[in-house]
Amino acid sequence: MTQRELYEHLNYVNHSREKRAYYAQLVLDNPALFPHALDILFLVDDKRSNRAGWLCEFVCKQDLSILLPYLDVFTEKMNTVYQDSALRPVAKITEYLALSYYKIQDPLTRKFLTPTHKERLVEAGFDWMITEQKVAVKAYTMTSLFWLGTEIDWVHPELQRIMEDGYASGSAAYKARCRHMFEAIRRFQNKV
Repeated sequence: MTQRELYEHLNYVNHSREKRAYYAQLVLDNPALFPHALDILFLVDDKRSNRAGWLCEFVCKQDLSILLPYLDVFTEKMNTVYQDSALRPVAKITEYLALSYYKIQDPLTRKFLTPTHKERLVEAGFDWMITEQKVAVKAYTMTSLFWLGTEIDWVHPELQRIMEDGYASGSAAYKARCRHMFEAIRRFQNKV
C-alpha cells in the first residue's frame, strides 16, 4: 500500500475501536506503512491528520518498537501538531515512550531514545502544559514529564510550578491528575 492509498483508507478510520484496530493491524502486518502514517499525521492542516494520529497511537499501543526507528522525525515534528484530535494521540505516544523507557525499562526503547529525543519530549511537553490544551493532552504530558524528570533534575520543580499555577482554575480531571503527580513527585524525592 502506498502513502496515497493509506491516505484514502484513512477516510474510513473513526473513533470506533473496531476501525482503529482493523487499520492498526494493517500497519502491524506491514510496518513499512508506519512512516506513511507519520507523514500524514504531520500534515497538520489536513483533516486526515487526526485519523493518522489515532492510527499511530493504536499501533504504538500494540507495538511501540515500530515507532523507534522514526523517533527523529516524530520528536522533530510533534510540536507542530495543533488540532486537538491529532494532538491527543501524539501526547499519548509520548507517554508510551516515557513509560517504556523509564518504568518498563524496555531495552529497545532505551537503545533508541537519545538525549536529543528526550530534550524534544520535554520541550514539547512544557509547551503543551503552558498553552490551552484539553485535559487529556495535559494528563498524558504530566505523566511523560514526571518520568523524564526522574533523570532530568529541573523538570519536576518546573512541572510542579505549572501544575500549581493551573490548579485553581483547572477542571476536576485536571486537579485529580495534578494530585496524583504531586504525590508521585513527593515519593520519588523521598527515595532519592
